[in-house]
Amino acid sequence: MAKALSIDLRERVLAAVDGGMSCRKAADRFGVSASSAIRWRDRRHREGHFGPKALGGDRRSGRIEAHAELILSLIEEKPDMTLAELRARLAEKRIGAGIGTLWRFFKRRGITRKKRPRTRPSRNARTS
Repeated sequence: MAKALSIDLRERVLAAVDGGMSCRKAADRFGVSASSAIRWRDRRHREGHFGPKALGGDRRSGRIEAHAELILSLIEEKPDMTLAELRARLAEKRIGAGIGTLWRFFKRRGITRKKRPRTRPSRNARTS
C-alpha cells in the first residue's frame, strides 16, 4: 500500500501556491501530481487542515454488525451450526453475508466455529 506524502512536502507545495504559483506549477516544482496539490488546497480551504486521511482499516463491518443480535441468537439456538448453515439462515431473512464476513464477525468476538458439517460415524471402528 502506498504511503501518504509528508506534511512538510504538503506545506511547501501549499506555501508556493499561497505565494502566487498555480497548483500545477507548484506540483511540478516539488515532484507531486497536480491533482494532489489541488486536493490539498481544497481540503485546507474546506476543513482547515491538509494532512493525510487515515489509510486502511475496516469500512464494511458495520453492515454485519447491524445484525449481531440475530446472528448470536441463531448460534444460541443451534450451537454446532456451520458458517455455511448460518449463511443460509441469514439468506432466508434477506441478509447477504459471505463466509469470510461471518468468520471475521466471530473472530472479533473470540468465538470459534466449526468449519464443515459433522462426518458420519465410522462403521468399522467403535466410537465411544
